[in-house]
Amino acid sequence: MTKNSRNNDATPSCPPWWRFPLVWMVIGGPGVVVVASFVTLWLALGTPDPVVDADYYRKGVEINRTLVDKKLMPAVAGRNHAATPGIDLAVPARN
Repeated sequence: MTKNSRNNDATPSCPPWWRFPLVWMVIGGPGVVVVASFVTLWLALGTPDPVVDADYYRKGVEINRTLVDKKLMPAVAGRNHAATPGIDLAVPARN
């Protein structure tokens, strides 16, 4: 083979790796995760945590009691009416 015959061969040249979109999709996924982790770190370090009260347990129990009382009010009224219907409602008159 001579030098001229090698230059005349029609071999397709491959483009560089950064010209392929699939490479950027593969690199982009982990790249977005790394950027998001740094944003999360920045937010965690820059935002102070709220202070918890010393009697947080007692306050939580009080909140739960008020929520349970409000949630069960119709059930308690229905149970009381079923147990003592004569006291709650007047007996309808029969003809």
